[in-house]
Amino acid sequence: MAEPVDILPTEEECKEILSHQPKLTMQNFEVLNNPDLSPLIKEIMSRQATMNIGTIGHVSHGKTTLVKAITGIQTTRHKIEIQRNITYNLGYANAKLYKCPKCKPPEAYKSYGSSKEDAPKCEVCGSTLELLRHISFVDCPGHDILMATMLNGAAVMDAALLLIAANVPCPQTQTSEHLAAVENMDLKHIIIIQNKIDIAMKDDYARQQYQQIKKFVEGTNASTSPIIPISAQLKYNIDVVIQYLCKLPIPKRDFVSPPRFIVVRSFDINKPGTESKNLKGGVAGGTLIRGILKVGEVVEIKPGIIEINNQNGKKKIIPIVSRIVSLKAEENDLIYCIPGGLIGVGLKIDPFLTRGDRLVGRILGHPGKLPDIYQKIVVRVHLLKRLLGIKRQGKILESVGEIRQQEVLLVNVGSTSVGAKVYHIGGEKDEEISFELLNLVCAEIGEKIAISRKIEKSWRLIGWGEVLRGTIFDESESG
Repeated sequence: MAEPVDILPTEEECKEILSHQPKLTMQNFEVLNNPDLSPLIKEIMSRQATMNIGTIGHVSHGKTTLVKAITGIQTTRHKIEIQRNITYNLGYANAKLYKCPKCKPPEAYKSYGSSKEDAPKCEVCGSTLELLRHISFVDCPGHDILMATMLNGAAVMDAALLLIAANVPCPQTQTSEHLAAVENMDLKHIIIIQNKIDIAMKDDYARQQYQQIKKFVEGTNASTSPIIPISAQLKYNIDVVIQYLCKLPIPKRDFVSPPRFIVVRSFDINKPGTESKNLKGGVAGGTLIRGILKVGEVVEIKPGIIEINNQNGKKKIIPIVSRIVSLKAEENDLIYCIPGGLIGVGLKIDPFLTRGDRLVGRILGHPGKLPDIYQKIVVRVHLLKRLLGIKRQGKILESVGEIRQQEVLLVNVGSTSVGAKVYHIGGEKDEEISFELLNLVCAEIGEKIAISRKIEKSWRLIGWGEVLRGTIFDESESG
């Protein structure tokens, strides 16, 4: 395939984009690190989202419908997802959240798409709306067989909406698993959404379930969370949800460290039959954890292309180094992006490398500034006290059970899921477990990981851990 012929924006195009973005200075960094909503943050919010909100919960409890009610965007875009009305992949959508200075809460709170102007007029009283938040939704699948996909999404969440359908008992299986997952990732801000309230009003069932929810979240990070009754389908009480989203604090960010961008999607934007001279480079989608990325910068993606020798099984890594040719927050062009929100990074690499989410789980940043690549890791493991709602032959399985030598588990490191074979248990402390990874991962010491075991043909969450140390990949010793 011919090399993509992307070019950097012209000087005039840069000036046009920069007219919507404040200039970067060290003084600006100090303002950005201020927890208050500064004018600079508001200027940046006009172009890109500054925080990621996950939607989690059991299958068919209304996560995707709620995201559409707030953003106007249907996150299930693949044909099979639309046909079966179920989310298989992580879905994404942005929204700007506003408040009217004259209307009374909660009617004063409004939401629009990411491309909406900064100061629209209130449709009720005509007042100028104030932009309070610009957020990205990470819409997670709720089916048990897609738990690993949900855990990949949890790696980039700043807060979460826990959806609980009001017409069924609480908790359902993935309600418990998803809440445990975001707790293990130390997510502090959780809003509980009691959805489908319109079909649960008979015999006061919704009020009874409210008490079930309160009991369910006792002792968790969600124990003091608001419980908001809504109908996502009828858009009832959506303004209350927006009001609470506007109360979530924008996380304090690190703008001065080398950038670290977690890739959660990757794709080829070229249509079939595009001539080689018109090819666009591949796109990596994800979120910036720290630092700042700018158009024109040279970046590295780790791990790169992993090749395995069929004869001796040795692995070889071919580095991926490219240049950023574009940055987008949905349809908004950017010259630079800051941490928070979902960003599309246009690169000058063969789109074959990004097609079909092939770069998911990798990390993008400045060459030589990214974490090491590991083939083995030692983890301090914390197992759950019990399994969460798993049945076998009609009986609920309670015990997690011990991790065994040579057992193959699934670990989620950042946004990647990788098989991990247990080759040693114990060490400096009894809870230390050594894993041989079935694929290479880029990780940091101290990073939190989720651990799953295959039970009843599905990967189910059994605990979490912290990376203590590891064996850095060495081509000469692989295989």
